[in-house]
Amino acid sequence: MSGKLAADIKQTKPFRHIEEEAFLNLLRTTDALKQGETEFLDSYNLSHAQYNVLRILRGAGKDGLPCGEIGARMITRDPDITRLLDRLEKRGLAQRCRESKDRRVVTARIAPAGLELLATMEAPLMEMLKGLLGHMSQKDLKTFIELLEKARESKG
Repeated sequence: MSGKLAADIKQTKPFRHIEEEAFLNLLRTTDALKQGETEFLDSYNLSHAQYNVLRILRGAGKDGLPCGEIGARMITRDPDITRLLDRLEKRGLAQRCRESKDRRVVTARIAPAGLELLATMEAPLMEMLKGLLGHMSQKDLKTFIELLEKARESKG
């Protein structure tokens, strides 16, 4: 039997395939890292998806983005962008408006309060990320990124 994962999950038999072990390691690691991020975001009363939307809207600048485009850019897919935007708008962190050229298109933009919140979060966020991944060298992190990107290639 190989690796720490088997011990962590108290598995006494070897994995049937190395792909299974790799995949389960990825899921276990994702869960562990996401827990740290969840605790951090909870202190700002944000979900992962809400934080992701704010980052996307900040990157879009003053032009904003149509709701469908926001969904396509999400790190983890969320089928209900409208509800996410409702919550952010209610808190004054985002704004939506119908475009005058095409009334069917709703464009979302980050509000000044959303920009302020992200600015406030920036330094503590970097500290949190260093706490989660700072034990890895820059070389290891680059290799890790390359391997994760390579793993996603099969998805298309």
